[in-house]
Amino acid sequence: MKMLINTPETVVADALRGMAAAHPELDVDVEARIVVRRDARAGGRVGVVSGGGSGHEPLHAGFVGPGMLSAACPGEVFTSPVPDQMLRAAGAVEAGQGVLFVVKNYTGDVLNFQMAAELAEEDGLRIERVLVDDDVAVTDSLYTAGRRGTGATLFVEKTAGAAAEEGAPLDRVAALARRVVESSRSFGVALGACSTPAKGSPTFDLPDGQLELGVGIHGEPGRERRAMMSSREIAELAVEAVLDDLAQTGPADGPVLVLTNGMGATPLLELYGFHAEVARVLAARGVPVARALVGNYVTSLDMAGCSVTVCRADEELLRLWDAPVRTAALRWGM
Repeated sequence: MKMLINTPETVVADALRGMAAAHPELDVDVEARIVVRRDARAGGRVGVVSGGGSGHEPLHAGFVGPGMLSAACPGEVFTSPVPDQMLRAAGAVEAGQGVLFVVKNYTGDVLNFQMAAELAEEDGLRIERVLVDDDVAVTDSLYTAGRRGTGATLFVEKTAGAAAEEGAPLDRVAALARRVVESSRSFGVALGACSTPAKGSPTFDLPDGQLELGVGIHGEPGRERRAMMSSREIAELAVEAVLDDLAQTGPADGPVLVLTNGMGATPLLELYGFHAEVARVLAARGVPVARALVGNYVTSLDMAGCSVTVCRADEELLRLWDAPVRTAALRWGM
C-alpha cells in the first residue's frame, strides 16, 4: 500500500507537528502527545478532555478549540492514549471548576481514563467521566465490553464544550453529556478495509462484491456480511436499526440531529447521495431532522464506508449544538 508518510513509527508525531504548523492557536506538545487550546484556563471554565487512538481524525484533536474540547490526547494508531497523557491534559486545562473526561467505550480507553481520573483526584482535581456507547450493531465486540463508542462522540464533545463555554458547572456539563449519550444511536457500514501504517495492508479481508454491516471504527466485525447493496438499501437498513433501538428509550419521532459520517475514504459525492437516502427514510418514519452534518468526522484511516448517528434533540441540546465553535475541523458562529 502507498502511504504519504515518513515511517510507521513517526506517523503520529509527524501529524502532530503538522497540526502545530497549521494551527498556531493550539498548543501541540508532540513529546507529551497532547493538544490544548491556548486559552483553556481563561474564564474559569470547566475543562473538557477526550482522546483515543489515532487514525480517527479529525476526532479528537481536530475538535479542540472554543466551544468544543479543551484538550485531546492522541494515542498511537488504534491504540489508547496512556494515563500520563490524560493526567497532563487535565492539569493543562483545569481552571478551578473541574474537568470532564469524554471516553469512547473501548477497553483501553476506559481503563486508562479511569486510572488518569484516580491520579488527578489524588492531586486534588475534580473529575467527571462520561462513557460514549452509541453503536447499536453489536455488544461485547473485539475491543469492548458492551456497545462501542462511535459517531455520538462528536455530539457529546460539541454539547459539553458549548455548555462549558457558557460557564455551566461540572455536574451540569456532565449531565448534558450523558443525556446526549442516552439520546444517540449509531450504525456503521464498511465497503472496504482500512490499512494501518504499521501493517501496510488491509487489516481484514472483505471480498469484492461484499460489505460489512455494523462494522466498528477499527474494522471490528459487525452483524453480518452481505452482497453489495445500493445506497438506498444501506440507508434503509442502517436508519431502521438506529431508530428501532432508540425507540426502546422513548418516542423516536421528535426532532433529531443527524451525522452522516464517512469512514475516511468515502468522497462527499457519495456521502451526500447517501444522506439524501437517510433523510428520505427518516421522513418516511415521521422523524424531523433539525440539524444535519455530512462529512468525514469519525474515521477509520482509509476505510471505505459510512455511518449514521441520530440524536434525539430537545430545545436545549439544539441551542448548544448551534452555539459558536472554532476548531480545526468544525466551526460556525464565530
